[in-house]
Amino acid sequence: MKIVIVGGGEVGTHLGRVLAKEKHDTIIVDKDPRVIARINEQLDVLALEGSGTSPETMKHAGTHNADIVLAVTTSDEVNLITCLLAHRMGAHRTVARISNAEYTKDTGVLGPDAFHVDYVLNPELVAAQEIVRLIRRSEATDVLEFADGKAQLLGIRLEADSPIINRKLKDLVKDYHHITFRAVAISRGLRTIVPSGNDVFKRGDQVFVMAHSEHIPEMLRLAGKRDKSFDDVMVLGGGKIGSYVASLLQKDVNVKLIESNHDKSLQLADELSDTLVIEGDGTDIDLLATEGIMDMDAFIAVTDDEETNIISCLMAKHLGVMKSIALVDKLDYIPLAGTIGLDVAINKKLSAANLILKFIRKGIVVSVATLHGVDAEVIEMVVQEKSPVTKKKLSALSFPDGALIGCVKHNGNVSIPTGETQIFPNDTVVVFTLPGAIKEVEKFFGAR
Repeated sequence: MKIVIVGGGEVGTHLGRVLAKEKHDTIIVDKDPRVIARINEQLDVLALEGSGTSPETMKHAGTHNADIVLAVTTSDEVNLITCLLAHRMGAHRTVARISNAEYTKDTGVLGPDAFHVDYVLNPELVAAQEIVRLIRRSEATDVLEFADGKAQLLGIRLEADSPIINRKLKDLVKDYHHITFRAVAISRGLRTIVPSGNDVFKRGDQVFVMAHSEHIPEMLRLAGKRDKSFDDVMVLGGGKIGSYVASLLQKDVNVKLIESNHDKSLQLADELSDTLVIEGDGTDIDLLATEGIMDMDAFIAVTDDEETNIISCLMAKHLGVMKSIALVDKLDYIPLAGTIGLDVAINKKLSAANLILKFIRKGIVVSVATLHGVDAEVIEMVVQEKSPVTKKKLSALSFPDGALIGCVKHNGNVSIPTGETQIFPNDTVVVFTLPGAIKEVEKFFGAR
């Protein structure tokens, strides 16, 4: 597949890295020569200096025969014009990263259709939705739903008092055979482990478990967690993400939102009728204490300053808040979140890139997600006719190294597979895979 990416920031770079590993013909366009130099050094893609709004640049990028053009610069206007130009030059499909809600409304004048955008992505809304999922599943570091919500992938960080510390996975499976689950990954330090039965869980591990949705509460108890409902949440930062989070939570949860800008706080007070908006400095510990931070169940820091977000979340944890979620801008910070005491670090660019990858791969692929702090992907796909995986039971197959099947949906029923499982055409499978195995996994479940 030929893919042109306009914008060499963190979203474009992450997409380029993933797509290059999958052997797509990938071109990244950016007007900053320093960005082009960095991409040439780090990625196995063609980097082209220029603007996505320049017909000459886009011609050199081969837009006329591109399968997809991804416009992911930080400018909504550039992204929209890039998609319009790409469409007129012959690109098959276009994707635009858009943050301004006015451009996402189909008004017939400035709506996506007017610019021939096939898929619109709002990174701030995506990040807010991810935060809300984590608040509603209080003890998890990650929550992903698959198989129409019948199965969930849960990220759980193991504390010193967890009853599964120093126990082998195969022994847990034997002792808790009444729970349908599968451990698909362990994040230990900066390593990602696809576990076998002999792997032992250690303190500080972040474990990713696939289970039936009804078994999630019991899985949390097994890991030494309790899935407490959150009633009181404090949000630091009234920007787009903060206002989205408050808007999504305020009907079910008591939300306090702290915003330092006077005019912005007045505007938010008008827009968020069920949220208590407080004007003040969220790094002021006296203010936080006055506003009852020690009575909060969760603290969410989503200002534009990632250092403020990290420090304020650590302060909240020190004051006894059960869960802290920090918005970070640097992808390198995410694997370090647990090490420094954060519960969850969210990166809006990574979340946005995951949805774009899902759009690119749609076909046999139903969904795709990248886990925070883990160098791997979770892919939900439909098994094709004549796929190699349908020929034998799983125990008799040479499944790609670095990959593991988390669950199988057959005739509407979801199961956690064993060696005796037989997979059939049109089944839906959820596969956890390290980057180097992605292409082999897609071949394994596709037709040959």
